[in-house]
Amino acid sequence: MTSDAILADLSVVEVSAFVAAPMGGMTLAQMGAEVIRIDPIGGNIDHGRWPLAPNGNSLYWASLNKGKRSVCLALNTPEGREIATALITRPGEGNGILLTNLPASGWMSHAALSAKRADLIMLKLTGNHDGSGAVDYTVNCASGFPMATGTGGDPVNHVLPAWDVAAGLYLSTGLLAAERARRRDGQGREVTLALSDVMLATVANLGYVADVQVNGAVRPPLGNDLYGAYGKDFPTRDGRRIMIAAISGRQWKAIGKATGLSEKIAMIGPMLDVDLDDEGGRFEARHAISAVLAPWFAKRTLAEITTAFEGSGILWGPYQDFGQLVREDARCSTANPMFADIDQPGIGRLLAPAIPLSFGGPAVRLPPVPAPRLGEHTDMVLAERLGLTMSAIGKLHDAGIVAGAKDH
Repeated sequence: MTSDAILADLSVVEVSAFVAAPMGGMTLAQMGAEVIRIDPIGGNIDHGRWPLAPNGNSLYWASLNKGKRSVCLALNTPEGREIATALITRPGEGNGILLTNLPASGWMSHAALSAKRADLIMLKLTGNHDGSGAVDYTVNCASGFPMATGTGGDPVNHVLPAWDVAAGLYLSTGLLAAERARRRDGQGREVTLALSDVMLATVANLGYVADVQVNGAVRPPLGNDLYGAYGKDFPTRDGRRIMIAAISGRQWKAIGKATGLSEKIAMIGPMLDVDLDDEGGRFEARHAISAVLAPWFAKRTLAEITTAFEGSGILWGPYQDFGQLVREDARCSTANPMFADIDQPGIGRLLAPAIPLSFGGPAVRLPPVPAPRLGEHTDMVLAERLGLTMSAIGKLHDAGIVAGAKDH
């Protein structure tokens, strides 16, 4: 990692699995922090998670651990835990930070680690605020969103692990806030985040809790319609589907202008006694508006719609599966400065993103760095960060306390 990376003076130890904490660690690594991921020998429970490459290596694991250093220790032994503790609590400004979503008790508790380093920062993800377990799917089902997704009847789970993703970003933000405070006051902190609280805060922040309390209203399932404004999906002549949305008055007028249907659409307002210049009015009249627009889309291919909407100011996009995203969308290519081709060990050539943030203009980004092979940096980290000799490291290998990439 280059020395001018924005977090080049930060070193974090991550002991984690699955999505949230690994994403938090990767976010920091992509901004230049040293992130040392410690796994048990053989890998943690997420090391073989789908999707897999033909050789069985996890594309999932490789994608969520870019830019990190990998150390494998026998964490079920006192010697392995002692090495992990030394890495977590090693002295120096910018060190002494642990990020985890695993049970933080015993040797890995904040009390035990802060006894070794008083200003230790620990970021800990739990399921619920009381410490009980939860995962994205069990949190999401309680959020109200599956009941508001689809057209009614059975709940619909989205496949995006939204709460894990949001939690990962909260973890990285909380870690940076705690480290900034430590620089100011010299104090360590135990920062706890509950996955269900991420969900609950989001639901409340979007106004759905207040809507129930103030209006006694529960957002209904509306299919793909945009709630409270005009937005609708339409099929095209060639079997594709697109989504349009109008948030502002200018975007609304652009729909009528680009389709040539302004006059017909304008007739809807007086007929239904709604104000189409208002978001709420357009929402109330959405079925009538869509009935006017639908034939226009049905007569045209996606390519023809793309041409008609070019430069029009309409907010729109095509529905794409993952394959269409990769094959057809220029934003998911090296034409976008966020992406670059990397050689991922154990998998091969991959298109990989850097962090979406750009510090200094859209094209100024740290390039994406491949994920490590499991245990790839064990010897290097023990030598560089703990000062162990190669002879001492060799003895740890012989005793089965540590493992490198070649040992897996």
